[in-house]
Amino acid sequence: MKVWDWPVRLLHWALVLTVSAAWISGGSTGPLHEWLGYGAGGIVLARVGWGLVGGRYARFGQFVRGPGATWRYLRAVLAGRAPRHLGHNPLGGWMVLALLGSAGALALSGALYVTDWLWGYEWLYRLHAALGWALPALVALHVAGVVFTGRQHGENLVRAMVDGRKAPPAGDDVA
Repeated sequence: MKVWDWPVRLLHWALVLTVSAAWISGGSTGPLHEWLGYGAGGIVLARVGWGLVGGRYARFGQFVRGPGATWRYLRAVLAGRAPRHLGHNPLGGWMVLALLGSAGALALSGALYVTDWLWGYEWLYRLHAALGWALPALVALHVAGVVFTGRQHGENLVRAMVDGRKAPPAGDDVA
């Protein structure tokens, strides 16, 4: 069944590409890094907008759970009995927020750094650099979570983010 709509998939992969290219070009002082950062920031803003008004599984309200539900889910994961979710599971929901927040803060700090107002401030440079290293760490956790969850539930979550489809629930298969 169709779970991920085309805007979610397009914005996901566009963010992967722009953030990867911006990270690779991070040591340069040319305009490419700056424009990739603006692009990533725009993608984050578009995804936040789509998270508010998009389809069922795109909306933050569908997959961002409170701390209690998230801790219960984490305990179920550690016990090997986490329920399958058609959309993001509670940990995945918080990872979406962490990734979007970090990418957005990274784009904003970079954009501010090149303004006349904040050009050359060491604290802003250090913040941008720290965010530049935190984001790949979050991406690594995200990929590990996707691999772990995919294996746990016997589904290819990367394919699902390409074609938007996941197997429909079988009885009480899905939370």
